[in-house]
Amino acid sequence: MILLVHGPNLNLLGEREPERYGRETLPEIERLVTGACAAYGVEVAAFQSNAEGALLDFLQAHRHGAEGVIVNPGALAHTSRALPECLSALGCPVVEVHLDNPYAREPAPGPSLVAGVARGQIVGLGALGYHYAAVHLCDLLARAAAEAPGAAAAPSIAAQLARARPPAARPPPAVGSGAEIAPESEEEEIPEDLTARGDYEPL
Repeated sequence: MILLVHGPNLNLLGEREPERYGRETLPEIERLVTGACAAYGVEVAAFQSNAEGALLDFLQAHRHGAEGVIVNPGALAHTSRALPECLSALGCPVVEVHLDNPYAREPAPGPSLVAGVARGQIVGLGALGYHYAAVHLCDLLARAAAEAPGAAAAPSIAAQLARARPPAARPPPAVGSGAEIAPESEEEEIPEDLTARGDYEPL
């Protein structure tokens, strides 16, 4: 299972500063990641909260089933020490994603504390960053399975990338195109913690 975790203010995606963060909503991003992972037979559990403690509780609750994490910590990337500690304790690969490029801002927000425990970081690619993070983690899982004793040889990277796009699903929209990711079926929305709100600046 891959965990898809969003931090403060990311529940407002699609309506807040679309020129910076794009017009894709959180449920649309969830469908994008779920579709990429489905081609590998990997499940996705998604969660968003404006409260740091709720994010930690979600990660800890799924610590035994997590095989990878895609996380957009929002402003917590630069302020939280508990979040990277929790991610490190899971013992699985983490990819940090930011819709825009925080390092291009003036003034720059400072280094990401989450980056120190992440396998990789994708910034500035909009919703496409989530797609690439999902493919990367699924590729790692496929290779690990292929290297297990008695397993068949791993397919080529090209074959795995081709599988990552579900049949009959259109490719993700170009960054900044304003195109929306149309839902293919009725799906459950990302659980959103409504018990707390913070004065955070989303990434």
